[in-house]
Amino acid sequence: MTQPYSPMFLSPRVYSSPRWRPIRWIADPGKDVTPEIREALVGSLFGTLSIFYGGMLNTVLVALVITLHMRTAPFYGWLALETTICLARIVVMSIARRAGIARQPTPTDLHIALALAWAASVGVGTYLCVTRGDWLSAAMACLSAAAMCGGICFRNYGAPRMTTLMILLSLGPTCVGALVVGEPLFLLTLLQLPLYVASMSSASFRMNTMVVATMRSERENAHRARHDSLTGLLNRASLISEIREASNARMAAGRYLTLLYLDLDGFKPVNDSYGHGCGDELLVRVGARLRDAVPGRGQVYRIGGDEFVIMLRNESRESVQALAQQLLREIGASYELSGGLQVRLGVSIGIAHVRPEGQNADAILNMADRALYMAKAQGKGRYEFAAPEHEAAAGYN
Repeated sequence: MTQPYSPMFLSPRVYSSPRWRPIRWIADPGKDVTPEIREALVGSLFGTLSIFYGGMLNTVLVALVITLHMRTAPFYGWLALETTICLARIVVMSIARRAGIARQPTPTDLHIALALAWAASVGVGTYLCVTRGDWLSAAMACLSAAAMCGGICFRNYGAPRMTTLMILLSLGPTCVGALVVGEPLFLLTLLQLPLYVASMSSASFRMNTMVVATMRSERENAHRARHDSLTGLLNRASLISEIREASNARMAAGRYLTLLYLDLDGFKPVNDSYGHGCGDELLVRVGARLRDAVPGRGQVYRIGGDEFVIMLRNESRESVQALAQQLLREIGASYELSGGLQVRLGVSIGIAHVRPEGQNADAILNMADRALYMAKAQGKGRYEFAAPEHEAAAGYN
């Protein structure tokens, strides 16, 4: 089946949602976010690879230069920690991207945990540099840590809490170091850091809100393009798309595509007598009965006015016939509308039961339409399969 929604931010890879409770909280994008959008936001945490690799290359090089300058055990340990975390992030990213393409579970929790560990390692370096009193190294480390914050904010818009925590982990130790060393100049960071974290976090949350709103708008537009606004059923464009997909697919031997083309009998008198409001309500009720008749078995479409189509795949002629008889009974049962109004309808059904490979979508739909015309011509309230010559023309044998 075609996908109902394909947001522009959604990667072709599918990444697993976090499972560890703390990581779920950190990566949560906020309230009222649909599962599809949540999936896209999780995927965004694995994107923007230029920032991902560029940030790690920068921090490793800064740690290397400072370590070669200082040449003491704590700095060698920091360089080893920074390098190990970055290599682990690269391995996990590679595994996740391969698993995402294969639609297999991805190590999302570990990916996020390593991102936090990387930020903490940057913070360890700034603390070491500030507390050792080498102001050249301190300036380099603090400048590098601050420079990383823009990339952190931009790259992790899908998880604004994660952005805030990473900034705190990378820059927070600078404030601790300033208190330890007692240098008045560095004590300014106690004022600067809260303002910086607040502004960057606010920017991340605003970006998240903007992206979610854009995704939601795109989803709504895609839904409107594919669905009937009154009944919520799929529309004619969706039906044509599905038939074309079936026509291009290779179905197993003995498998068929079935269209049941339904036209309500007696709808116009109800609509004319009681008004369009009652007519619309009746169409909604009919659509609900059609959906209930084929749950998990087929798709229901409203293609205009009081015309509906049910599409089935891989059904036998006998099971289609049984469904048509069921629909005649259920659609013909009484409807109670608003205000206690009781109305009854009938339905006529034309059926195309074909091998769809290589067939034109409009031709298959027209075949079902001609079968419906035959049902109408023979007295309505009945179903008819497409005539044999029409079935042969569309590939039925």
